[in-house]
Amino acid sequence: MSLTAAAETPTGQEAVPVVSFDAHPDSYRHLRLEIDGEIARIVLRVDEHGGLTPGYELKLNSYDLGVDIELYDAVQRLRFEHPEVRAVVITGGLEKVFCAGANIRMLAAASHPWKVNFCKFTNETRNGIEDATAHSGQTYLAAVNGTAAGGGYELALACEHIILIDDGSSAVSLPEVPLLAVLPGTGGLTRVVDKRGVRKDLADVFATKSEGVRGATAVEWKLVDEAVPRSRFAETVLQRAREFAARSTRPRDAEGIALTPLERTITADRIAYRHVTAELDRELGVVAITLHGPAEDAPAGVDGVHERGADFWPLALTRELDDLILRLRTNELELGTWVFKTRGDIGRVLAYDDLLAVHADDWLVNEIRHYLKRTLKRLDVTSRSLIALIEPGSCFAGPLLEVALACDRSYMLEGTFEDDPDAEPARIVLTGANFGPYPMGNGLTRLQSRFHGEPAQVQRLHELTGRPLQAAEAAELGLVTYAFDDIDWEDEVRIALEERSSLSPDALTGMEANHRFVGPETVETKIFGRLSAWQNWIFQRPNAAGPDGALRRYGTGLKAAYDRKRV
Repeated sequence: MSLTAAAETPTGQEAVPVVSFDAHPDSYRHLRLEIDGEIARIVLRVDEHGGLTPGYELKLNSYDLGVDIELYDAVQRLRFEHPEVRAVVITGGLEKVFCAGANIRMLAAASHPWKVNFCKFTNETRNGIEDATAHSGQTYLAAVNGTAAGGGYELALACEHIILIDDGSSAVSLPEVPLLAVLPGTGGLTRVVDKRGVRKDLADVFATKSEGVRGATAVEWKLVDEAVPRSRFAETVLQRAREFAARSTRPRDAEGIALTPLERTITADRIAYRHVTAELDRELGVVAITLHGPAEDAPAGVDGVHERGADFWPLALTRELDDLILRLRTNELELGTWVFKTRGDIGRVLAYDDLLAVHADDWLVNEIRHYLKRTLKRLDVTSRSLIALIEPGSCFAGPLLEVALACDRSYMLEGTFEDDPDAEPARIVLTGANFGPYPMGNGLTRLQSRFHGEPAQVQRLHELTGRPLQAAEAAELGLVTYAFDDIDWEDEVRIALEERSSLSPDALTGMEANHRFVGPETVETKIFGRLSAWQNWIFQRPNAAGPDGALRRYGTGLKAAYDRKRV
């Protein structure tokens, strides 16, 4: 669809608008994407009257989910459609305003799930910006041409280099604690101390100083990299962009591929793409998601990857899975258990995996692998119970096996089903894809996370790379949770799904998030674990969200009434 976040109505279902994550530069309402050779500019000029839902105006370049959907689309298109771009400048398109952050009236009126999903998607988009700088040779710079408050400064923090205009009034700030009684919800606290290395005492002053910090002080505190007078601002931004572009390894003569619109069919109980299908069981609260293996053989070489473009199976599958995750997360809150299956020729999956590994240094292959990595990370932080069912006809191998390893539990059929005795038993296959290219947010592979207390087991598994593993051996190796034969299969799976549906969704969310991430903490694990958990709690507290709370009283002239008990 042409609109960034269009209202859609599934066929056969009552007219209830849902959020679409489709976007295209031709239909952006809130930003401009400008390409000038090796430098791109994302200019934020938010349409005040373009809110995704009614009831608020997006003044002063404040944003909502609709704005972030466009930003996410722009970042994706720069990576795939514009390989010539080596530096990206994000700046404000309003006079003396960079970005005022998340729209406060939107947050005050939004439901709790909406606020949490909004913060999660926004964080993932910021992580995508950082990933492009780290892995795509497209370095992001923030040209802070005016005030950057809250989420606006957090957008700048996602960039590698921050240039603040030094005009005596423009400041960077994180005013959420003093003004709204909430936290900077898109990683601001974490990035200030972990990424930029701001001293904790200065960070404490900064995060409680609603007016923010300007000019030379912002540089001294490491909140920005440069403070430049207005007379030299544009010149300095261009010079820095050229400097970063000169260091890039991005190919200068490559031709990008078009990210064509996704094809999908939506009914009341089904969402179907070319390579991904989802069956929605609303009574049980379960989504059965099937990832389909490639219908055609892998191309002979890397030229075939470029020729197929967005139709190249790993990229097409990843785009569809990414879109499905976002749609289900935002629109289907009561479908709390996702069951993953695969169907297809395991040999073809392995051939595609091998093609990606052999040509990992090609710019497009690199982008595809990092996109799959980010989509798997999105699955890791999704607040749903994830279960994999590995049956005859499955193709859980290499990168598709990562989906099963991301699940909270996995069940594998031992042997075949009674009604199809001639079928080949289910197999899984480890490849190099399971030992490095697709790490989790904690920096570990899913195998390293799975066997965190048994590092020798990961090495043992590495020695089994390429060998088909049937149910009994996979269970013995700890690669699946349970292996059942045909007699027990149906009952065991049914009991597991019914049991999951009977448990508290809140308790499950907390339990799963604790189990999925082990070992070292990173900026990502702090944002999605520690920070998101606190924000989730604070968003429900009366000090912020109550009728007399700061979030609701902001802009009314009335002071918030706080419950002074420390909890």
